[in-house]
Amino acid sequence: MPTPNSIPVDKLARLLGTPGCPVLLDVRTDEDFAADPRLIPGAMRRPWGDVAAWAGALVGRSAVVTCQSGQKLSHGVAAWLRQEGVPAEVLEGGTNAWHAAGLPMVPADKLPARDALGRTVWVTRARPKIDRIACPWLIRRFVDPAAVFLFVPPSEVTAVAETFRAAPFDIDDPDVFWSHRGERCSFDVMLEELTLGTEPLRRLAAIVRGADTARLDLAPEAAGLLAASLGLSRMYADDLAQLDAGMLLYDAFYRWCRDATAETHNWPTNKPKPGG
Repeated sequence: MPTPNSIPVDKLARLLGTPGCPVLLDVRTDEDFAADPRLIPGAMRRPWGDVAAWAGALVGRSAVVTCQSGQKLSHGVAAWLRQEGVPAEVLEGGTNAWHAAGLPMVPADKLPARDALGRTVWVTRARPKIDRIACPWLIRRFVDPAAVFLFVPPSEVTAVAETFRAAPFDIDDPDVFWSHRGERCSFDVMLEELTLGTEPLRRLAAIVRGADTARLDLAPEAAGLLAASLGLSRMYADDLAQLDAGMLLYDAFYRWCRDATAETHNWPTNKPKPGG
């Protein structure tokens, strides 16, 4: 029988990567986290003992709380959030159940250091087209919903990264970790390093790679992504406004990759009548 105010693993997995995904809070003890330092994609670490201090920042949003096994820590924190006016559920079985279901988890040691507000900070070249929109989409949907992205002139990326403790990505520098490797684009690299290689994301990666590297033969949809991306780059002079618009574009491509790849439309063909 389901526990009140809880959500099963399969239901949360369906919400993951969508705009409607709730805030995911990992409240495992430091000891439990050290034993398995990985996060459910998009989850933020929060100290369970300080819930009274940080609960107010979640007002107006819904949340799912997880600990190691989905018991006292999760239920206590979720109950505290609810009394603060935050709709909160507990992940049934906690991170143990998520792992047992074979679902992806993000290694915490691959993530950049967080700023004073708990956000990861990333920097790349201004005037993004494809990879530099696809990567922020992936990060905000599957790694850190509050991630900050800085778009700067190409010559300043490295210096800004050092000065503002930001992680550089998708720049032409062999020393940059989050960038092209051989035929793989930055999106591919992030999927691999963050262990996010689900079938829908691998399918999306082929589309991104085809559009980003002018190999439109890799996926029939690559030409459409390329056209839409170039169109957005002409519509928006502000890179952050373009990123906001691009989030919806990639949401749509991801949902197609996950749910609609078998759907087709068979339009009637207007064949000429005999003797016509």
